[in-house]
Amino acid sequence: MQLELGGKAAIVTGGSRGIGAAIAAELVREGAAVCLVASDAGRLERAAAEIGRAGPGPVAWHQADLRAPGAADAAVAAAVDRLGRLDILVNSAGATRRGDFFALGDDDWTDGFALKLHGSVRMTRAAWPHLREAGGSVLNIVGVGAWTATGEFAIGGSVNAALLHFTKAMADIGRTQGVRVNAINPGRIQTDRLSGNLARMAAEQGVSVEEAAAGLLRASGIQRFGAPQEIASVAAFLVSRQASFVHGALVDVDGGETRGL
Repeated sequence: MQLELGGKAAIVTGGSRGIGAAIAAELVREGAAVCLVASDAGRLERAAAEIGRAGPGPVAWHQADLRAPGAADAAVAAAVDRLGRLDILVNSAGATRRGDFFALGDDDWTDGFALKLHGSVRMTRAAWPHLREAGGSVLNIVGVGAWTATGEFAIGGSVNAALLHFTKAMADIGRTQGVRVNAINPGRIQTDRLSGNLARMAAEQGVSVEEAAAGLLRASGIQRFGAPQEIASVAAFLVSRQASFVHGALVDVDGGETRGL
């Protein structure tokens, strides 16, 4: 499928690794120019060099802690200055702590909302005038934890649910302003975050990481873990003109784990 992303410019937050880096590489392969935004300058520089080999699109990067007020405005300004325009915003930054609810304090909750939700809100606000001018697109990378509550993921599930509501709210605004807004809910994807979670589970259960992985698959009701590229392929489609009538969609990519409506 020809996605016709040549000449488009995108920001990908959380673009230095994992799902964000996979999305950025896929956009570059499709001909888009991309600016990666993340908090670790060293990782950004290495990711930009690697992603730049994926295709013709230029790759820039901007270091920012999106928890900080003003960081989103600076990131968007830097991306527009380096790429010349902005057509696509992918909000993929953000991780939240898992674990015993009673062992997690106010700081954990504040931090969980500060990056993934508030960072996405600020990035969207800052990028919106450019996206409106370009007839562009916002894509939020959220997570299936928004749908089904679990005690160990109380913070992440709450943040994800709020971000899905935000997606729908911005889609309502975008209907009349010419900006498409959608979200992807990844399931269990093979990233450093999943590896860390499996290591934690193995230690808590007194089993090997392989046994913890098998147990998580059984509990999730899925056959395997997904790959970041599987999220990236859907993401590239959703921000392309091929998906021009897809608006306000919340797309689960989770191997069938989510079974509720």
